[in-house]
Amino acid sequence: MASRLSRRQRQDLRRRGLRPVTIWVPDPAHPGFKHEAERQSIAVSLSDRETGDMDWIETVSAFDEDAAR
Repeated sequence: MASRLSRRQRQDLRRRGLRPVTIWVPDPAHPGFKHEAERQSIAVSLSDRETGDMDWIETVSAFDEDAAR
């Protein structure tokens, strides 16, 4: 995959103390994604710590419910 930053831009970012990283995330288009998301959601909802888990997720999330409507 080609970088979208020019060499000069990458050098500038490095000078500012940043470095590139590759992050692999789940692919929602993958055939097993929906099943695994549902499995994990059920596991959280059945957990005796569900309330605390959901409170934490809401605290650290940047999701704007109004914007999603």
